[in-house]
Amino acid sequence: MNLSINFLSVAKMATDDYVGFTFFVGCMAMMAASVFFFFSMNSFDKKWRTSILVSGLITFIAAVHYWYMRDYWIGTYDATTKLGDSPVFFRYVDWILTVPLMCVEFYLILKVAGAKKSMMWRLIFLSVVMLVTGYWGEAVDRDNAQIWGLISGAAYFVIAYDIWLGSAKKLAVEAGGAVLKAHKTLCWFVLVGWAIYPLGYMAGTPGWYDGLNGVLDMDVIYNIGDAINKIGFGLVVYTLAVNSSEK
Repeated sequence: MNLSINFLSVAKMATDDYVGFTFFVGCMAMMAASVFFFFSMNSFDKKWRTSILVSGLITFIAAVHYWYMRDYWIGTYDATTKLGDSPVFFRYVDWILTVPLMCVEFYLILKVAGAKKSMMWRLIFLSVVMLVTGYWGEAVDRDNAQIWGLISGAAYFVIAYDIWLGSAKKLAVEAGGAVLKAHKTLCWFVLVGWAIYPLGYMAGTPGWYDGLNGVLDMDVIYNIGDAINKIGFGLVVYTLAVNSSEK
């Protein structure tokens, strides 16, 4: 009696499936970044190890979700229309775990300047509001996507204000040196890098911005944005840890 067990089922990707390709590349890039961050943790002073650990967790969680989303996309891909079902729900599950962790990074690098946990929880709360309302407008109440997008955008702008001009900025200035430089770079990621997500939201929902539909592919925008922002966040923290440990 012959028994064959398929331990690993690999979905086949069409050679012209560029969305599936970005899912695959994003997964591999973030998995590689996770390995890099995890293996470099013991190279730094103890006070920076948690920051590096969080950087690794962000990219690892994203890599696992991207592997699943890639298979989900390929499983629904139609070679004739060159379209598939966007894994919106699973993408937001990824974000609800990783984006608050990205906010935690601000707290961790500013602890040296006396940052309080209340600042961390405020940023986490705002990020959750931003994501929940974004998901509601993109997947549940699409007829009112503009309203939910406005609420989500408002939460984002409060985060941006806090880190650029509010209490987080004041702490970064007090810390100075490498901490201030790293904080400023992370702020640019939030201001410029995170701007990709509203573009994806507008490309994937009905509203006054219908002109973006068909011009921009929501999943490609999100995939590129995720890889740049999550790996970039981690590399900024890594550079800070290197510079601080050398001193």
